[in-house]
Amino acid sequence: MVQVPREVDKHARIIEAATKIFSQKGYFHSKIADVAEAAGVAEGTIYLYFKSKEDLLISIFEHSMDKFIHEGKKELSKFSSPEEKFKRFVHFHLSLVQENQNLSHVIQLELRQSSKFMKEYKADKFFDYLRVVEEIIEEGQKSGVFSLKINPKIIRRAIFGAVDEMALEWVLMKEKKYTLEKCADQLCEMFLNGMKANPQGSA
Repeated sequence: MVQVPREVDKHARIIEAATKIFSQKGYFHSKIADVAEAAGVAEGTIYLYFKSKEDLLISIFEHSMDKFIHEGKKELSKFSSPEEKFKRFVHFHLSLVQENQNLSHVIQLELRQSSKFMKEYKADKFFDYLRVVEEIIEEGQKSGVFSLKINPKIIRRAIFGAVDEMALEWVLMKEKKYTLEKCADQLCEMFLNGMKANPQGSA
């Protein structure tokens, strides 16, 4: 059995505890003491890992994006065609939203209330996410599946915006009227049809 270093374990426990507390109480109503209690550490220990409550909030985003990109690439490696990779990417993103509701609440709602994140944060992890989408589109263009007329940098933003909006709507929806799997199906159909090259294979 692989032993997890105590410092790594403690950092992960704080992230997990903060995600739960921020989701339940809301970011502004949560205190570092609440997170420390939930993580089973002293309040001062939090500040050994994070400069402030806002830094802790942003770290939740970075941690989740790191995990998503790592696991997402593993999933994509199972498929060869750009279309299947695209479908799996969208489905994988929305499945994680549904499976991790505390995290989804924090990312979709609480994070947007951070002025530091919205105005100052250099979202390197976010651009790593966009790059994964861009690479799928570029692969499809090289193989003649996707039109050369589309700009991957524009489309990657549109795809993220659509997936993110569906995730936000689902998190806010008190009575779930549809599944995120159904959302993923329809988003994939719409984008794949829009990106296809013409029947002759030219742009």
